[in-house]
Amino acid sequence: MEVPEDEQYQSRYRQQERLWALHKEAARFFHSQLYAPIGAEALNYALGRGMSRKILTTFGVGFAPDSWDGLCKAMQAKGYTEQELKDSGLVTVSQKNGRMFDRFRGRLMFPIIDVRGNVIGFGGRIIKNDEDTAKYLNSPETLIFNKRKNLFGLNLAKKSKLGYLILVEGYMDAIALHQYGFDCAVASLGTSLTEEHAVLLSRYTEQVVLIYDGDEAGQRATRRAIPMLEKAGINVKVLKMRDAKDPDEYLKKFGADKFKLLLEESSNRVEYQLNAIAKKYDLREDEQRIKFIQEAAELICTLGSPVQREIYGGRAAQAASISMDAMKLEVNKAFKRRIAREKKKQEKIDLAPAQALQPKSRTIRYDNVKSAMAEETVLALVLKDPSLLDQTGKLTWESFSCELLGRIYGQLKSRYAQHLELSPAVLEDLSAEEMSHLVGITQRHQGPVNETALSDCIRTILAEHQASGVSTEDDLMALRNQLKERKGVKA
Repeated sequence: MEVPEDEQYQSRYRQQERLWALHKEAARFFHSQLYAPIGAEALNYALGRGMSRKILTTFGVGFAPDSWDGLCKAMQAKGYTEQELKDSGLVTVSQKNGRMFDRFRGRLMFPIIDVRGNVIGFGGRIIKNDEDTAKYLNSPETLIFNKRKNLFGLNLAKKSKLGYLILVEGYMDAIALHQYGFDCAVASLGTSLTEEHAVLLSRYTEQVVLIYDGDEAGQRATRRAIPMLEKAGINVKVLKMRDAKDPDEYLKKFGADKFKLLLEESSNRVEYQLNAIAKKYDLREDEQRIKFIQEAAELICTLGSPVQREIYGGRAAQAASISMDAMKLEVNKAFKRRIAREKKKQEKIDLAPAQALQPKSRTIRYDNVKSAMAEETVLALVLKDPSLLDQTGKLTWESFSCELLGRIYGQLKSRYAQHLELSPAVLEDLSAEEMSHLVGITQRHQGPVNETALSDCIRTILAEHQASGVSTEDDLMALRNQLKERKGVKA
């Protein structure tokens, strides 16, 4: 299906390319300044923090001179315009006289690089103690930078052979871990972990070790991160720092070998959550113990393995000073309640008539409800994460049972191939009712991106499309052979 070229969005992509190039030049400028006489103090600070020259080069660490317009002038000399500098977030404009000046001044600079290798932003750390100045300053949101969708160091960590990723809070921790041989460390960009971060991590690992600060804020961040990572299909372990406030300090004090032992001793998320529940209650008081037992049972009953339920039930029983049999009864009751809730929920879904799944608009009908539900999910997923279109394989708009959904998919696929923006607002030739229906689809399909769900839905669409095309005995035999080949059975 041909989609007319949109000059506006072609222009947008060209603007992105210019910003990527500008940030790359800025990173080179900052790195060169670190080794120039003007950067001597910053270099001494970095080396004094234990960063080797090799690791400084690996991460492209640099220095922003404490001048008003050093970067501005350097980039303008490279041919970049004032507007491009403003769009990049690398400069600030004075409200008094409209003059541009550098956003980052007198700071150690850390380039933020996406998984494709593009420099998309910077984080800057002050090198002099100043209570009136923020310790860290990050690039603002721009056309190419969204801190909710990127992680510091992932461009390097994704190549690690260690088999897991370590998630820490700051740049310095991530860099220290890489320097000591743990090349799987990443850090969030001055924000709490988001669902987008979790989905991004799930593309490169099945296991994450969380190492957040031990203070209350760090523990809250850990408790918040665990369910998001698990929803993305990631196995979570939690490392508790001992005798040091963060990995950077621990590595300098005790070295890589002891840190490796600490990693091996890191607790899984169940142990961590069970301990967190225990800390909420005074287990010397009966009422508090009962509340602990009930909350612990709700956690333990979610575990899929009877062995896990017995092991962690035993630990909860020991903590509450009750018998194992009593804890088993409480866990079993919680387990039955959970199963009943899930069964009731599933029954509602199973008993829902096909008519209830039809669009509210009378002008849009689903001839094949099963396929249409899968088609809706595919559209919702690729609108959340356009890169999933790389995984749709042979799925074409002709495979869709609903003409409207197929037409939308065709436009999204075409725009993605041209590096254009993907959102309901940019789609063409949709009536008000059709646009309302698409918005409704995106609202109904909330939650994190699930690549397994995408694969399942594509299989459903293709199978239903093939079945709808069977009209003769020859067609039936061809379909039978295709299904056998897919299952690895010789015809």
